[in-house]
Amino acid sequence: MPAIAVTSSHDRELVSSLLAQAFVEDPVIRWLCPDPRHDKQIFHTLLRWVHGDAASIDLATRDGVPIGVAVWDAPGHRLTVTQQLGSVLGFVRALRGRIRYGSILEQEFGKVRPKEPHWYLGQVGAAVKGVGVGSALLTTGLDRVDAPAYLESSNEANIPLYERYGFVVTTEVTLPYGGPTVWPMYRRG
Repeated sequence: MPAIAVTSSHDRELVSSLLAQAFVEDPVIRWLCPDPRHDKQIFHTLLRWVHGDAASIDLATRDGVPIGVAVWDAPGHRLTVTQQLGSVLGFVRALRGRIRYGSILEQEFGKVRPKEPHWYLGQVGAAVKGVGVGSALLTTGLDRVDAPAYLESSNEANIPLYERYGFVVTTEVTLPYGGPTVWPMYRRG
């Protein structure tokens, strides 16, 4: 099997498309927005407004074909007022009548995020499953960061992968209105 190469990327269109493919069956994304036709807009909004230009984006390729991506925010990442307004407008377009769910998600996750400085792995996704994309992306990202790291796993099946990289489940968050369970995970630096 060809090796997976990981490089940085700033191509929001490509990254949004890859994340939409990777998360098409994700329980949190489907809870937020049952219609997968809006997934690319959700991820484009996250990339442009929530993560912004300061995000570290790792792109995994095999034989030159993009197959996965990871998006990291550095310690201390905060949204500007412009980013906050842009994200609200983007999410209103993407989530439509379920914008309240996005607000609930952010409130619930905000309660359990670490207070100390940490790298935040906002998204890691493989458009091609079972070939080591997640491992390649985690190895690259964690080799770069020199501080604690945090993520929210929306898929219980991924917890063992994250545990192999030193992440530990800190709690469980069950989203309301029939929402899925999410596992916040923390890795000491």
